[in-house]
Order: sequence, then structure tokens, then C-alpha cells
Amino acid sequence: MLDEALLFASVKELHEKIRARKISPVDLTEAYLERLEGPGKKLGAVVTITRDLALQQAHRAEKEIRAGRVRSPIHGVPFGAKDLLATRGIPTTWGATPYKDQVFTYDASVIQKLEEAGAILLGKLAMVELAGGMGYRYAAASLTGAGKNPWDPGRWSGGSSSGSGVAVSGGMVGFALGTETWGSITTPSSMCGISGIRPTYGRVSRHGAMALSWTMDKIGVLARSVEDCGAVLSEIAGPDPADPATLPHPWKYLPAAKHGKFRLGVVKQAWEKTEPEVPDAFGAALQTLGQFATLKDVTLPDLPFGATAGTLIVAEVASAFEDLIESGRVSELADPGSKLGGYSSSMVYARDYLRALRLRGKLQKALDQVFAGVDALVAPTLPGVASPLEANLEEVFAGDDPLGGAGNCCGVPAVSVPMGFGAGRLPLGIQFVGRAGEENRILAVAKAYQSKTSWHLERPPQQNLV
Repeated sequence: MLDEALLFASVKELHEKIRARKISPVDLTEAYLERLEGPGKKLGAVVTITRDLALQQAHRAEKEIRAGRVRSPIHGVPFGAKDLLATRGIPTTWGATPYKDQVFTYDASVIQKLEEAGAILLGKLAMVELAGGMGYRYAAASLTGAGKNPWDPGRWSGGSSSGSGVAVSGGMVGFALGTETWGSITTPSSMCGISGIRPTYGRVSRHGAMALSWTMDKIGVLARSVEDCGAVLSEIAGPDPADPATLPHPWKYLPAAKHGKFRLGVVKQAWEKTEPEVPDAFGAALQTLGQFATLKDVTLPDLPFGATAGTLIVAEVASAFEDLIESGRVSELADPGSKLGGYSSSMVYARDYLRALRLRGKLQKALDQVFAGVDALVAPTLPGVASPLEANLEEVFAGDDPLGGAGNCCGVPAVSVPMGFGAGRLPLGIQFVGRAGEENRILAVAKAYQSKTSWHLERPPQQNLV
């Protein structure tokens, strides 16, 4: 049997051990499958386990690597995919009862790219129904029920990439794919004590992904380190004719790139109100950052970033799920808010949507000016720790999220990494937000931070993972 600690190793460590033949991708795959089938199901991490496919891919990876054919830095590493990414012949439920039997005849572009890179698909990971596009009030808003946090199963793992957060944090996959329209990668990353990157809008093809908001959806990575996020993003990024919104040039992670002293803009008004432990943890993080970066306070423009993003999302949701709404099948959704949200979304006027589209260009220019003189903006990822499973999320997230609204409205990248613990020894996160196209810069800052801290090496209590 493999040492359990190996299941929490980074992608880089796993690949190096596989390449050196110290571990077998088949043995690693079987160990992760066992974990998904046990604590993974118990914690609501998984929808469909692809055992046969995973073992087939693992045997192929082992044979190729032994023959000296190494496809990529993630060859032989098992992963999980959020269940809104199409997988040929395998159910893709979108986390929602009306689509529980949905099967596509093709793979999403990111799934195809990871297969070409030699990564091993373990299964489809749980998510909030329809990625939360209809709005939702409770953690149980999912076909598979609430995503339970490995740090405390009485707490939520965060949405909408809930299963991805659980699986990575609980040592059930080497890495996971998630998506973000607003907060769906950064939230589970913070709540589950892991690293996650939301790339620039258009960096990764969304062909084969469920559409929630065409002008805001982004596919990213959840993993155990910043380097893992960069390595996986390298394999899935790049132009794709099947998604006209993709950026026209390729992108590669540059972990060895040299940087001078970083310049960071500290966003003091990122959250209106936080839990008591957040300022202390953030203050300690700023002291660490001050060892290799200059810090200055910055203020976000007093502009309607959140309102604009909200208008775009609800209008595009109403269009994306028009058939579901008009058929009345929204009544099959699990959450009381989801059952009604589609109808209110349908009431957005075309003039308001078009006004939001025009306004976004001005907001992008205004946000870009904030980056003048700094390499990244830094702030707590969330105002507190993971919420209780029974909490009303409309109350938990009642305050404004200026940086999240601005970042997602304008399509700029962000990376969230652990920065310590709050009440109940539950994880807290810190986020680094960059200019559009500057993933390598924010990854470099976050990597420097992780090189001086060990929060990302912490593991959930063993009793929660049996």
C-alpha cells in the first residue's frame, strides 16, 4: 500500500516519483479511487467515479513512461473534473436533477488536453446545481447534497466547485478542474485550505463546458500548491477554434522566471466586515510579504463593478437555461432559491444588459489603472472561515465583495492560497489579483509567499477522512 502522505503530495512530487519509477501510476490511481469511493462519497465530493477509464489511462501512462515517452509534467497524475465538463460516454449532470441522465458524445477541450498530457481522469466531481446560476440559499443545493469540508464535515466546502475543493483538500485527487463566474474557484480554495487559480477570461477554452455566463465563465485549477496550479494551467491554456472567446496566443507557466522585488497593492476595503481572526492572519501575511515585496495601500474605484457583473450573469443565465425555465423543470432543482431564480433572471431588460456590456469596457480601463505601479493586488480571499452546512448563504454572503466583483466583471486573473486558520482551526485564504494576461506574475508572488510559509502543507484531521 502507498504511504497516505503521498496522496497529499504536490503534482510536481507525484510526477517526479512516477518518472523515477518510485511509484506506479496504477497504484496511485487505485489509492485515489479507494479514497474517492470512501470518504469522497461520504463528504459529497464525487458524482461519478470513472474507475475503468482511470485504470486504462493509468496502465497506458505507466507503459509510456517506462518506455521513455514522457508527455508532460503532469503525465501519470490522477485528477478530477467538475461535473459540468463534457466527458464522452460518461454522465455530465451539471449538479442538477433535470440533467442527471445527461451524456455527451464528446469530451470538453480541457478534458481532451489533459488526456493528451497523460493525466488520469478519476471521476466527475460534485458541484452546486447549475454552478449556482439560479441563485441558491443552502449548501445542499446540489444533486449530491452538500459538499462537506474535510476540516470539519459540519461546515461547507464552498461553491460552486464544491467537490473539487473537497477532493483536493482531502487527498482524493492529485488536482482538480473547477470553474468560476464569480467566486467558484477562490471560495472553495479558501474554505478548504488549498491553492486555486482563476485565469484571465479567455485563457482556457470552455468548449464542452456548461454555459452559465458566456462573457464571464472561466475554467481554472484547484491544487495543493501554486506551482501545481501553474503546471496544470499550462496544459489546458491556449487558443481553441471551438471557443471563439479564447485568447489568440498560447500561454505557459514560467516558474523559474526571475523577478525583482514585487510591488503589491493592499486592498483594505476588500470586505466590509470580517471575522475577528481575519485581520490578524492578514496582518501576519503582510509581514511575510514585506520580506520580498513593497506594500502600499490602494483603493478600488467607487464604480458599479458588482452590479454590472450581477446584471450580466442573471441575463445570460436566463438565456442559457431558457428551456429549463420555460418548461417549469426548475421546480426539480434542490434549492428553494434555485427554483425561483430563473424567473427573476428572465425579467432583466435588454437595455439593462446592453448597458452593462458597454459599461464593462469603462470598468476594465478603470481597474487597469489601479494596477499602475503594482504587480498585484492582495486581500483576504473571504471575510471568514467555512460556513455551517445549515447556514442561509444569502445571510453569510450578504456583504459586498468589491474585489471579487471587479475581478470577475473585468476578467482578470486571481490566485487564492492558504494564509492560516480562523475559528475552529478552519482555513483562511489570501488572494493575489493581477492584470489581464498576467497569470505568471501573480503565480510568482503567490509562490514566493508559499516558499516562506507552510500553510499549504497542512492537512485536514485524519478522523474526517475515513
